[in-house]
Amino acid sequence: MRLSLRLLLGYFLVVGVAAWFVLNVFVNEVKPGVRQAMEDTLVDTASLLAEIARDDLLAGTLQQGRFAAEVARYRNQSLTTPLWGLLKTEPGFRIYVTDVKGIVQYDSSGADMGKDYSRWNDVYLTLRGKYGARTSTEGSEYNDWTVMHVAAPIRQGERIVGSLTVAKPNRLVQPYIERSEAKIRRAGWLLLGITLTIGLIVALGLHRNLQKLEAYAAAVSRGERADLPKLSVKELRTLGTALEAMRERLEGRQYVEQYVATLTHEMKSPLTAIQGAAELLQDPSMSVPDRNHFIGNIREQVGRLKALIERMLNLASVEHRRKLEGAEELDLRALTEEVINQFQPQITARGLQLSLPEGAAIAIHGEAFLLKQAIANLLDNAIAFSPPGGTLEFTLKADPPTLTLRDHGPGIPDYAQDQVFERFYSLPRPDGSGKSTGLGLAFVREVALLHGGTVTLANHVNGGAIAELIANR
Repeated sequence: MRLSLRLLLGYFLVVGVAAWFVLNVFVNEVKPGVRQAMEDTLVDTASLLAEIARDDLLAGTLQQGRFAAEVARYRNQSLTTPLWGLLKTEPGFRIYVTDVKGIVQYDSSGADMGKDYSRWNDVYLTLRGKYGARTSTEGSEYNDWTVMHVAAPIRQGERIVGSLTVAKPNRLVQPYIERSEAKIRRAGWLLLGITLTIGLIVALGLHRNLQKLEAYAAAVSRGERADLPKLSVKELRTLGTALEAMRERLEGRQYVEQYVATLTHEMKSPLTAIQGAAELLQDPSMSVPDRNHFIGNIREQVGRLKALIERMLNLASVEHRRKLEGAEELDLRALTEEVINQFQPQITARGLQLSLPEGAAIAIHGEAFLLKQAIANLLDNAIAFSPPGGTLEFTLKADPPTLTLRDHGPGIPDYAQDQVFERFYSLPRPDGSGKSTGLGLAFVREVALLHGGTVTLANHVNGGAIAELIANR
């Protein structure tokens, strides 16, 4: 499982557990909180009504007095009161009054007149000067609901002469409780969704950064020319920079080792030839023609060494680069014509015919020096393998910028098809002049890669070889 997915799942688990815990606490606290608030209101209501009912209780006119009349008038009203989005349609309380013995002297419902309530907690505790409250079932069709009873003492001076209880069914406040719970749940799910969305965005960002870094590491392991990607996470940028520095050091060390090994191997043959010729020249009896012959060999091998070193340095400078420097908008056609003019003496000396169809400028973004060197290497290779009096054919295309060069030489042997772009790999020239340094086509490949393109060399269906250089930048 990927690290980013693990982090995302872990984040989801932590947020989910936290959200469940918080929502559970809130929802579980809504009902007790509302009932506690209702109980506080009932305490105030009962205390106020106890003061109002006192005179009627002491006068023995509780059932026919003003208190009973006002309560009956209120209960008989038709209510249509909008309250916090809900409609209140019925009085929400029952009132009953007992004497000092706990016998019901007044009941707003008219159901329990004369009954003994002295053992109910609301009456029992209140008549003894304590806070009295109880909960009972509502009965009838609301048997599953409870009723909260809160009592207050009726006093004559300091003496308790009775109790007044206000009872309110909990079902009447249940809509408010359910609405509050629904709001809390909706807000909780919304908060959870927002939190998880933020976590998903962060995890996806981390995942993309890790993918970029992984792709970069894979490209490096394949030996490709890859640039360190832009990373938005500071820690990953630091890691990427460290990997880039380590890569450059390792590649530099490996390149130097390989460079020295290959250069030493390639220089061994001409140096051996120079050493042998120099030893033979020490013979005083050598004839002048032989002496001139060996001196010519020395000059030839020295030239070969010089060309080898120059091309090796050029190739090394390109292979070690990760991106273009000083790139600009250029005309591929103009670059090709400039290279052709430079090679005109060699073309004329071999009696070759060169064709470059006229056309509009072809825009290409890159480094002029590298592109000219690459075209020059392709042309030099084509000249070397063209028979005297042969034809060289250039073709240019604009999208993407493409250059093709065909010669009419012997083509590429099957065994060399996969090796022509390797360093120091070279085929013997048709005219018997020996092999080249084997670095020209390797240089062209590196230039093509730097310009985001490719280079291929294959046999043409009608004979000869055709090279194609494509630059995608």
